[in-house]
Amino acid sequence: MQYLKFIILFMLPIISINAQEDPYLWLEEVEAEKSLEWVKKQNAETFAVLEKQKGYKAIFDRSLEIYNSDDIIIAPYFIGEYLYNFRQDKDHIRGMWRRAPKTEYGKEDIDWDILIDLDDLSEKDGIKWVYKGATPLYPKNEKFLVYLSPGGTDASIIKEFDVSTKSFVEDGFVLPESKGSASWKDEDHLYVSRDFGENSMSSSGYPREVRIWERGTPLSDAKQIYQIPEDYMSLSASKDLKKKNARTYIYVYKNFYEKEAYILNDDESVTLLPVQKDADVFEATEGQAVIMLKSDWEINGKSYRQGSVLTTNIDALISGKFELQEMFVPQEKMSLSGLETTKNRVVLTLLNNIISELYVYEYKGGKWQKQKVKAPEMGTISAMVPDDDLDEFYFYYTNFLERSTLYKADALTLEFSPVKSLENHFDTDKLVVEQKEVASKDGTMVPYFLVRKKDIPYDGSNPTLLYAYGGFEISLEPSYSGINGTSWLEKGGVYVLANIRGGGEFGPKWHQAGLKEKRQNVYNDFHSVAEDLIRQKITSPEHLGIRGGSNGGLLMGVAFTQRPELYKAVVCQVPLLDMKRYNKLLAGASWMGEYGNPDIPEEWEYISKYSPYQNLKKKADYPDVYFTTSTKDDRVHPAHARKMVARMQEFGHKVYYYENMEGGHGGSSTNEQHAKAAALMYSYLWMMLK
Repeated sequence: MQYLKFIILFMLPIISINAQEDPYLWLEEVEAEKSLEWVKKQNAETFAVLEKQKGYKAIFDRSLEIYNSDDIIIAPYFIGEYLYNFRQDKDHIRGMWRRAPKTEYGKEDIDWDILIDLDDLSEKDGIKWVYKGATPLYPKNEKFLVYLSPGGTDASIIKEFDVSTKSFVEDGFVLPESKGSASWKDEDHLYVSRDFGENSMSSSGYPREVRIWERGTPLSDAKQIYQIPEDYMSLSASKDLKKKNARTYIYVYKNFYEKEAYILNDDESVTLLPVQKDADVFEATEGQAVIMLKSDWEINGKSYRQGSVLTTNIDALISGKFELQEMFVPQEKMSLSGLETTKNRVVLTLLNNIISELYVYEYKGGKWQKQKVKAPEMGTISAMVPDDDLDEFYFYYTNFLERSTLYKADALTLEFSPVKSLENHFDTDKLVVEQKEVASKDGTMVPYFLVRKKDIPYDGSNPTLLYAYGGFEISLEPSYSGINGTSWLEKGGVYVLANIRGGGEFGPKWHQAGLKEKRQNVYNDFHSVAEDLIRQKITSPEHLGIRGGSNGGLLMGVAFTQRPELYKAVVCQVPLLDMKRYNKLLAGASWMGEYGNPDIPEEWEYISKYSPYQNLKKKADYPDVYFTTSTKDDRVHPAHARKMVARMQEFGHKVYYYENMEGGHGGSSTNEQHAKAAALMYSYLWMMLK
C-alpha cells in the first residue's frame, strides 16, 4: 500500500523551484541579522522537542564523559627530541597544545609542558580560537607556524611561535585570516599561498598564487613565483627541510582530480613532472618518487593499471627519461589505503574487500618485494611513521567492536608489540558484525557491514541506522564509536555501514563509477541497501533511519526526495542540497569535477534529476527530516540546509533544524558541543524509530 502511495505521488504535478525566483536567497547571507534570527527561531523550536525526549540527558552526559575520557592513546607525533600533542578535556574545553620529552612517551602520566592554552588565549583575544595545527622549522624545531581558526572555519590566521619561550614571536611572521597555507623556505622566508587582495583568490575561494615572503618586509611586497588561472581550484608550495638538498614542490589543482606537480628551480623557473593529470606524485625517500595512478597509463611502450603504485628516480623523472617500477598493482577487490616510508622500507596498508592488510615493501634485485605483517585481522589498520630516518613505524588497529590498539613495529624484522589498548565504552559481548552485499539496479554488487545484537527478531521491528558517504574516493571502513555504541547499539539499535560507489573502497574505479553523469549509481546503491535490509526483515520503513554529512548530506537529500517511502528518519548533516547554485557558494566550484557544472545545460540536465532542493514536492509524504549545519562552515554553505528547511516548511512538511553558531564544517568545536550534537541526533532517532 505504501509503495502504491509513492507511485501515485510521483504522478502529481511538481512545484518547480526552477520555474520561479528562489525566495530564500536571503538565507545565503550567513551572518545577516535576519538570517540569524531565523536560525535562532529554528534552533529553539528543535530544542523544545528534542531536549525534552526521555533519553536526551542520559545520552548527553554519557557522550560528554566519553569525549572527556582520560583513556586515550597519545599519538607518537615526534619532532626532534619532543613529543607533541593537542588535547581537549573538561578543564580545557578549547584545548591545549603541549609537548614533553620524547623519553616520556609510553608512560602513564606524562609530564606535559603546555605551550598554548587555547582557553586562555580565547579569553584574552575575545575570539573562540580553534587549533588547526603547527608546522616546525627544521632542523632546530624551535619555531613553528601555528594555525588558529576563529570558530572552526577552514580559514585561519597563521602566527610564528617560539616553543623555547612559549610565546608568539614579537615582530614575527603573522598572516591574516584566509584559506590557504604557508611553509618554511628557510628561517627568514616563507612560501605563502593566501588571500593577497583583489584577484588573488580562485572562483573556488582558494589562493591562486604562491609568493615568497621575507622576514621583516610587508606581506604586500612578497614576491610572486607562480599563479594559476582563476577557474583553477588552488595551489600550494612546500619544501621538506628534513631532506638533504631538499626541493621545493608546487602543487597546482585544476580541480579535485586534475593536478600538476612542479619543481621550483633555483632561478625560480618551474619544471613540470611528466605524470598523468590525475596521478598523485611525491618524493618519498632520498632520490625516489612515488606515483599513484588514478587511471590507466600508457608510457614508453608499457601499460600500467589504474590504482597502481609506481616508483622511479626523481632526477630521471624531472629529466623526462625515466624507468618505472611497479610497487603495487591492484586486484579485483584489493586497493591501496595508505602509504608511509621509513628509512629503508615502504609500508602499505591495503584494503582487501574493505578489510585492512599491512605490508612492508623492499626494493631488492631491481624490483619491489613485499612481506605481509601478521597484524590483527578483520578490522581497520592505519600506519604512521613518526621519524623517516628510522625503520620503525606504528599502526592502529580497530573494528566496530574493539577500540583502538596502538602497535609499534620494526620495518626490517616485521615484529610488533602493543603500546596501548583502550577499554570499550559499551558491552560488545551480545553484538555481532556481518558483511553482506546486494545487487544494485545495474547488477553491481554493493557491500555493507551490519552490526546488531545476536538475538534480534527478523520481523522488521528493529530500529536501524544506515550510514553512507559515496563520494570523493573516501573509503568507509570498520571503526569503533563509543557514542554510537552507548547511544544506539547498547539500546537495541542496528547499525549499517554501506560501501556504495563514489567512495574509494575498491580503488579509483569505484569512485569514478559515481562521477558526474554516473551519479545516480551512488543513489541507486544506497536505495538497494535499504531495500535489502527491509527484504531480510532486519527492519522496515517504519523503523529505518539514515544519516550522512557533507557529500553524505547530499546523499540524504536525494534519498528522501527520491524514495521517501523507504525511510522514517533522516539525519542530514552539513549538506549540499541546492545543486543549481552549489558552485557559486563558498568552496562549491572546487567540486565540479565530482558533480559537474550546473551552468552547462548538458551537465545541469543530469544534476537536475537528483538535486534535492529543486526536486522537492509539495504533496509528497516525506519523513520528518533533521537537518544540521554550522554558521561558521566556510566549506559547505549553511544556506543549503537553511533554504531546504524554509522550502519544506513552506510546503507544509515537518522538519527539525539545528545550526551551531560555531564549529566549522565539523559542526562542533568543543567536547560539550559534540556531546550536545550527539544527544540531539540520537534523541531524534529514538523518537522517530522506537
